[in-house]
Amino acid sequence: MENISKILKNTGLFAGIEEENIDRLLGCLSARAAEFKKDVYIMSMGEKPSDVGIVLSGSVNIISEDYWGNRTIIAKATAGELFAEAFSCADVKKLPVSVVSAEKTSVLLIDYKKIITTCTSACVFHTSLIRNMLQILANKSIYLMKKIEHTARRTTREKLLSYLSDQAIAAESSSFDIPFNRQELADYLCVDRSAMSNELSKLRDEGILEFKKNHFVLK
Repeated sequence: MENISKILKNTGLFAGIEEENIDRLLGCLSARAAEFKKDVYIMSMGEKPSDVGIVLSGSVNIISEDYWGNRTIIAKATAGELFAEAFSCADVKKLPVSVVSAEKTSVLLIDYKKIITTCTSACVFHTSLIRNMLQILANKSIYLMKKIEHTARRTTREKLLSYLSDQAIAAESSSFDIPFNRQELADYLCVDRSAMSNELSKLRDEGILEFKKNHFVLK
């Protein structure tokens, strides 16, 4: 677990906890690492959630699928970020979403109840874990509010500009990368990919933005 501890030191859940203490915690939490190829379901809709996942490398998409298989990306988690924590915390009976690897990905899975339940051997560290988890849940709530702001816009153009504006503000720069490819961005904004691509081309022709793959520059 030594290499994993070095990675976890820079994650939100283990913020403020020294590396040697993370080693102790991982044993206490019965953490287990797993690797997945691209497009593998790490967690599936309908399952009973119990684990919190931490992306160690690669990335995962949290998706919602309807009866006909149409997919919407709710969020993306990259290295150091958590997934499924809200559903485990809420103790829902069935996952309303699935977690799918967006590329070759390694994750750490931890039983949520072991995070929030203190133990005799590392209770002082558990206090830090609980505090960090509350902050992560609060930040995720803010993230979902922003997604609602984007998708609530009436047109594809308005959705794109809302999302790209938010990304530029977060990057504190007019030049930035987004975490999605074209299909993922369309799924995230709940729009047709072709219509979105056409709108991006129009915005570029109008001099509003430039882009190359997932890199954008707002004018």
